[in-house]
Amino acid sequence: QVQLVESGGGLVQPGGSLRLSCAASGTIFRIYTMGWYRQAPGKERELVASITSGGSTNYGDSVKGRFSISRDNAKNTVVLQMNSLKPEDTAVYYCNAVLKIDLSTLNRAYWGQGTQVTVSS
Repeated sequence: QVQLVESGGGLVQPGGSLRLSCAASGTIFRIYTMGWYRQAPGKERELVASITSGGSTNYGDSVKGRFSISRDNAKNTVVLQMNSLKPEDTAVYYCNAVLKIDLSTLNRAYWGQGTQVTVSS
Protein backbone atom coordinates (compact mmCIF):
# COMPACT_ATOMS: atom_id res chain seq x y z
CA GLN A 1 0.00 0.00 0.00
CA VAL A 2 1.28 3.42 -0.97
CA GLN A 3 0.28 6.64 0.75
CA LEU A 4 0.93 10.23 -0.21
CA VAL A 5 0.44 12.65 2.66
CA GLU A 6 0.27 16.37 1.95
CA SER A 7 0.71 19.29 4.32
CA GLY A 8 1.04 23.04 4.20
CA GLY A 9 -2.16 24.35 2.67
CA GLY A 10 -4.16 27.22 4.10
CA LEU A 11 -5.31 30.79 3.67
CA VAL A 12 -2.91 33.46 2.43
CA GLN A 13 -3.26 37.01 1.18
CA PRO A 14 -2.50 37.90 -2.44
CA GLY A 15 1.22 38.33 -2.92
CA GLY A 16 1.99 35.95 -0.08
CA SER A 17 3.75 32.60 -0.01
CA LEU A 18 2.94 29.05 0.98
CA ARG A 19 4.95 25.86 1.04
CA LEU A 20 3.34 22.51 0.32
CA SER A 21 5.01 19.24 1.28
CA CYS A 22 4.21 15.68 0.32
CA ALA A 23 5.69 12.46 1.64
CA ALA A 24 5.28 9.07 -0.02
CA SER A 25 5.36 5.97 2.14
CA GLY A 26 4.59 2.28 1.95
CA THR A 27 5.80 -0.43 -0.41
CA ILE A 28 7.83 1.53 -2.96
CA PHE A 29 10.47 0.17 -5.29
CA ARG A 30 11.19 3.34 -7.21
CA ILE A 31 9.54 6.71 -7.69
CA TYR A 32 9.92 8.23 -11.12
CA THR A 33 8.02 11.50 -11.25
CA MET A 34 6.55 13.46 -8.36
CA GLY A 35 4.44 16.52 -8.75
CA TRP A 36 1.51 18.72 -7.86
CA TYR A 37 -1.79 19.20 -9.62
CA ARG A 38 -4.64 21.49 -8.67
CA GLN A 39 -8.35 21.67 -9.21
CA ALA A 40 -10.46 24.76 -8.75
CA PRO A 41 -14.28 24.59 -8.47
CA GLY A 42 -15.84 23.96 -11.86
CA LYS A 43 -12.50 23.40 -13.55
CA GLU A 44 -10.48 20.39 -14.63
CA ARG A 45 -7.47 19.20 -12.68
CA GLU A 46 -4.32 20.77 -14.10
CA LEU A 47 -0.59 20.30 -13.74
CA VAL A 48 1.13 22.78 -11.45
CA ALA A 49 4.63 21.35 -11.43
CA SER A 50 6.45 18.04 -11.68
CA ILE A 51 9.98 16.79 -11.13
CA THR A 52 11.72 13.60 -12.23
CA SER A 53 14.08 11.54 -10.11
CA GLY A 54 16.91 13.18 -12.04
CA GLY A 55 15.73 16.66 -11.16
CA SER A 56 14.15 17.75 -14.44
CA THR A 57 11.21 20.05 -13.80
CA ASN A 58 8.07 21.02 -15.66
CA TYR A 59 5.71 23.87 -14.73
CA GLY A 60 2.27 24.93 -15.77
CA ASP A 61 2.34 28.19 -17.73
CA SER A 62 0.35 30.08 -15.10
CA VAL A 63 2.86 29.40 -12.31
CA LYS A 64 6.19 29.76 -14.12
CA GLY A 65 8.47 32.17 -12.34
CA ARG A 66 6.38 32.11 -9.16
CA PHE A 67 6.40 28.48 -8.01
CA SER A 68 9.35 26.18 -7.46
CA ILE A 69 9.35 22.41 -7.02
CA SER A 70 12.05 20.37 -5.30
CA ARG A 71 12.47 16.79 -4.23
CA ASP A 72 14.40 14.61 -1.81
CA ASN A 73 14.80 11.18 -3.40
CA ALA A 74 16.17 9.60 -0.24
CA LYS A 75 13.15 10.66 1.79
CA ASN A 76 10.53 10.27 -1.00
CA THR A 77 9.35 13.82 -0.46
CA VAL A 78 8.44 16.68 -2.76
CA VAL A 79 8.00 20.34 -1.89
CA LEU A 80 6.19 23.09 -3.77
CA GLN A 81 7.22 26.61 -2.86
CA MET A 82 4.56 29.05 -3.97
CA ASN A 83 5.38 32.76 -4.10
CA SER A 84 3.51 35.81 -5.35
CA LEU A 85 0.23 33.98 -4.90
CA LYS A 86 -2.83 35.22 -6.75
CA PRO A 87 -6.55 34.67 -6.08
CA GLU A 88 -6.65 32.51 -9.20
CA ASP A 89 -4.24 30.09 -7.50
CA THR A 90 -7.06 29.13 -5.15
CA ALA A 91 -7.71 25.41 -5.54
CA VAL A 92 -7.30 22.01 -3.96
CA TYR A 93 -3.72 20.92 -4.55
CA TYR A 94 -2.99 17.23 -5.03
CA CYS A 95 0.33 15.46 -4.71
CA ASN A 96 1.08 12.91 -7.42
CA ALA A 97 3.73 10.23 -7.74
CA VAL A 98 4.41 7.80 -10.57
CA LEU A 99 6.12 4.76 -9.15
CA LYS A 100 6.67 1.01 -9.08
CA ILE A 101 5.91 -1.01 -6.00
CA ASP A 102 8.29 -3.72 -7.20
CA LEU A 103 10.45 -4.47 -10.23
CA SER A 104 7.85 -6.67 -11.92
CA THR A 105 4.95 -4.21 -11.86
CA LEU A 106 4.06 -1.42 -14.24
CA ASN A 107 4.41 2.22 -13.32
CA ARG A 108 1.30 3.54 -11.66
CA ALA A 109 0.15 6.99 -10.58
CA TYR A 110 -0.82 7.58 -6.97
CA TRP A 111 -2.58 10.61 -5.51
CA GLY A 112 -2.77 12.32 -2.17
CA GLN A 113 -6.03 13.40 -0.57
CA GLY A 114 -5.55 17.04 -1.48
CA THR A 115 -4.92 20.20 0.51
CA GLN A 116 -6.85 23.45 0.16
CA VAL A 117 -5.03 26.61 -0.83
CA THR A 118 -7.06 29.81 -0.63
CA VAL A 119 -5.64 33.15 -1.75
CA SER A 120 -7.85 35.98 -0.56
CA SER A 121 -7.68 39.32 1.19
